[in-house]
Amino acid sequence: MLPVYYSDIFLSHDTGPFHPERPARLQSIVKALRGAPFANQLEWRDPPLAELAELERVHSRQHIQQVAELAAAGGGRIDADTALSGRSFEAARLAVGAWIAGSASVLATAQPALVLCRPPGHHAEPERAMGFCLFSNAAIAALWALDQPGVKRVAIFDWDVHHGNGTQAVVERYPQLAYASIHQFPLYPGTGSARETGIHGNLCNVPLPAGSDWLAYKKALDEKILPFLQAFQPDLLLVSAGFDCAKGDPLAGMQLEPEAFGRMARLCLEQVTRKTLFGLEGGYNLDNLARGWLSLAQACLES
Repeated sequence: MLPVYYSDIFLSHDTGPFHPERPARLQSIVKALRGAPFANQLEWRDPPLAELAELERVHSRQHIQQVAELAAAGGGRIDADTALSGRSFEAARLAVGAWIAGSASVLATAQPALVLCRPPGHHAEPERAMGFCLFSNAAIAALWALDQPGVKRVAIFDWDVHHGNGTQAVVERYPQLAYASIHQFPLYPGTGSARETGIHGNLCNVPLPAGSDWLAYKKALDEKILPFLQAFQPDLLLVSAGFDCAKGDPLAGMQLEPEAFGRMARLCLEQVTRKTLFGLEGGYNLDNLARGWLSLAQACLES
């Protein structure tokens, strides 16, 4: 069985009309997976609410309080891109809880798991929300994992089309963590040049130009991303799975087919570690999200 961490509460994070990071993203994925030929092999699990102390591993109390108070007041905008509604703080805590619970499952079973959550997390910095993200889901889960028995190293692989500046800001401080990102450049948020390797040498950024297809991605994976992750030898791999690098995404210009996400998942599971958690970041074309997650889930079941 493949665990899938999901809650309908994620749909109550209301970003307002016409916002690309909308509830329909998750609805399209859930509908596709529940109707898949392998649906009986998926185990849907309710995520727990992350403790405030877990959020504070990465974020300042001031930042957490700002998000909580804005949600309690009914919502509003933290910046031009990042909006909250009344239940957004709850949804964001559940998103962190899902990443942590998914990590616990992977460590306990040495088998992959999936997290379907929103808001996403990889742009959220320790002191601020940005880029649709409120809390740094993957980074918080990585630090949680380091406290578990037998876990000495945790890697994060971010294939979202946008560079995960928030994740990188956390990871670069800890030599026990590693961050690898393949992303379109130049593009929001403007970080992620190949020169950004970190003071501990634990960052691997592979910027690619708009229009890159599977051949370009496969070359980057074979020559840079996979050797970097293999050399690090993580006890747990967290994948920030963004689907906005697929062809036709409204916020980017890459040319991957949705089936490429299954290929990337197989490479992670077969060449790095089966102890891999795949969690949703971006992706704003509903068909790409549905087809991409079908491909990814099938890879987890077949690898």
